[in-house]
Amino acid sequence: MTDFAVLTPSYAPDAPLFEALHRSVLDHTDAVHYVVVPPADRALFARYEGDRCRIWTYPELLPKRYLATPKPGIWLNARRPWPPVRGWVLQQAVKLAAAARFDARAVLMMDSDVVLVRRTTADSFAVNGRIGLFRAENAVHSGMPRHVRWHAVARELLGLPPSAGPPLPDYVSPFNVWEPAVVRLLQNRIQEVTGKSWLDLFTGRLHISEFILYGVFADEVLGGSIPRVPSDSLYCHTYWDTTPLDEAGALDFAGRLAPDALAVMISAKSGTSPENRHAALSACAAAVSPTRQD
Repeated sequence: MTDFAVLTPSYAPDAPLFEALHRSVLDHTDAVHYVVVPPADRALFARYEGDRCRIWTYPELLPKRYLATPKPGIWLNARRPWPPVRGWVLQQAVKLAAAARFDARAVLMMDSDVVLVRRTTADSFAVNGRIGLFRAENAVHSGMPRHVRWHAVARELLGLPPSAGPPLPDYVSPFNVWEPAVVRLLQNRIQEVTGKSWLDLFTGRLHISEFILYGVFADEVLGGSIPRVPSDSLYCHTYWDTTPLDEAGALDFAGRLAPDALAVMISAKSGTSPENRHAALSACAAAVSPTRQD
């Protein structure tokens, strides 16, 4: 068993961001970086492939009944062709499928717009020797209808009664950690409860979250046996706003880096220019004392 693997689902629009992410994985971990992309996008990421990087395409992780369509981002499950599988749902499904393959203590999932700024190992997320769970307590409120719906779908797939409603915990993060063994238990639970393929049930949903599903399973099916990582951000300094960072904003963002931060995320959807993104990330990296890298 290895210590941990790094997993990134990506695609063509995020390819320009991936280079900084991958470099940070090489610099700050000893892990192999696994990248999952649609078949049409493989060539964009092939130059990174080597001893520390593996490129997987969707067909390598999915049964043959999952078929690409001429329309980008739309797939069909030949066993259940309607509704078609949307790209963002399939990306979540392949994340679960890939994570279950690892013989590792942990799998660290990082979106393409994340970079590491400090040395990271499985123990970075361990609580009393066990890989912890990211959970932001009571973070989902009634003004977050998608998150509330994701909770309801997760409970249905896991055979749990409906929740009392918000506030609910949030488990969603662009920088997250799972135990592969728990992912396998999750898949088995869905199949035992429903008598159907976990994958087909997952991809048959129009609204679902892999992180909410894993979190609800860990907390309610496993009885809370997985300890919570003591951080509401999982040590990731994030910028979610859809307004681009200007130069001053980039430096202000970097100036608010928490002393325990392992990673930084500036959302690709913010439209921040490459120059200002680089300024923010460089300032964050400079703020990390060399004595805290170990």
